[in-house]
Amino acid sequence: MVLSLKELSSEELYAPGHRLCAGCGPSISARMALKGSRGPLVVSNATGCIEVSTTVFPYTAWRVPWVHSLFENAAATATGMEAGFKALTKKGLPNKHIDVIALGGDGGTFDIGLQALSGALERGQDFVYICYDNEAYMNTGIQRSGGTPLGAATTTSPAGKKIPGKQEYKKDLLGICIAHNIKYAATASIGFPNDYITKVRKGIEVEGPAMIHVLAPCPLGWRSEPSNTIKLAKLAVQTTIFPLYEVENGKYKLTMKIKNPIPVEEYLKLQGRFSHLFRPEFKNVLEAIRQGAKERWERILGLCGESS
Repeated sequence: MVLSLKELSSEELYAPGHRLCAGCGPSISARMALKGSRGPLVVSNATGCIEVSTTVFPYTAWRVPWVHSLFENAAATATGMEAGFKALTKKGLPNKHIDVIALGGDGGTFDIGLQALSGALERGQDFVYICYDNEAYMNTGIQRSGGTPLGAATTTSPAGKKIPGKQEYKKDLLGICIAHNIKYAATASIGFPNDYITKVRKGIEVEGPAMIHVLAPCPLGWRSEPSNTIKLAKLAVQTTIFPLYEVENGKYKLTMKIKNPIPVEEYLKLQGRFSHLFRPEFKNVLEAIRQGAKERWERILGLCGESS
């Protein structure tokens, strides 16, 4: 299933005029996600860039019912809303099914909100969780998160003469979610909107929990040009740094085949957070990033039954 342009609503459920930065990847990811909606829906939004910048009192960019949850409990809030709608349905009150989407950044998902997310997935709650991954706690000062990749410089993993930025690899968020035996999970990138929006719709249509992990570059934290946001979102996929795949009922499927990967340097050099890696003393970290991308790509190809 791939959604065509004719199937997408022309209605803008995510309004312009918010306070997010020019070229903001998370903002683009939110707008695209709502394009994948199929009818009435509510959104549970964890504290983060999108939350604070789209609802500056007394204004809101949301044209759907929206709830601000704490950093750690977007999934728990979505669980309560989903349970409430089920109870109302038994009483015959809603005349339509109401979809529930939970939205959180990598800080509020990989780290602070992982417990609530795990609980909701284990219980089989009927909602879609979308993690917009800009690879650090951008809202509070660009601190490293479990989603920050190896070698990236942040305010809490600064690059110096000896330390090459973050020294740990990025957490496998989707692998953790898949381990809960949910019916649908997928990676996505705002650089490929049709793939992303289709995956959101598929997640919504699943009975039970679904997980979407979408890469959403942040010009401020990545120290990149706002005009390069979509280019970076594409390069992450084309270099195999961020493979696009989905898992339906335990079956892996590659959704973007990369026959001739672009060198990872083409992706890294457009981001100031990686500029130190091109110094001779950190060439081993650059090689580790290359090797890590290769090994991850080979592993995903194997799970999807594809040959390299």
